[in-house]
Amino acid sequence: MSANDYKILLVDDEQDILEFLSYNLRKEGYEVSTALSGKEALDLARKEIPHLVLLDVMMPGLDGIEVCREMRQIKGMEDVIIAFLTARSEDYSHIAGFDAGADDYINKPIKPRVLMSRIKALLRRFPSGKDGQEMHMGDIKIDRESYLVIKGDSEINLPRKEFELLSLLASKPGKVFTREEILNRVWGGDVVVGDRTIDVHIRKLREKIGEDYIKTVKGVGYKFEF
Repeated sequence: MSANDYKILLVDDEQDILEFLSYNLRKEGYEVSTALSGKEALDLARKEIPHLVLLDVMMPGLDGIEVCREMRQIKGMEDVIIAFLTARSEDYSHIAGFDAGADDYINKPIKPRVLMSRIKALLRRFPSGKDGQEMHMGDIKIDRESYLVIKGDSEINLPRKEFELLSLLASKPGKVFTREEILNRVWGGDVVVGDRTIDVHIRKLREKIGEDYIKTVKGVGYKFEF
């Protein structure tokens, strides 16, 4: 997909920041919508279902954490990438943001060239391949339809839960998946398993695909990088 295939929603209560961000994003070819409040952002999200939301944390009324949590409840927004925009001086819990459904944080102020690089990296988290069934990350290929993993020229046989865990993490490279999210999406909310279960599966995956792909984010969860 090219830049003009992506819709980006910018949310910030400062008009000058919206104008700065939207100007630079449109110059790159992205389709951009803007909102000055959480309520306006939710209305636009329901109507447009963007690919990416850049969301200010500290806003009057509904703050970014609340908006993010509500966006995740909108049909079609489950897999939309949401990145918080935060001032470096803000002492806001990253864990609270991830728990609300955020994918990443971007510190402001940010230089245009750096911002564009971060945006491109975020949008690369969309799985490639037909209907998202086939993903290519570096020398690893994951075929979710046939439950097949190939690294280089070698097939790797994974048990079902290991495959589902790898597939989840690789579906959004760079996104931190919390332990709770992993348990709910791989094992299901009605199955009682402990944190140790995740650790064991992560260790086995690292043994089979290599140590460099799955990163531990202390106190939060895991992410896939390549």
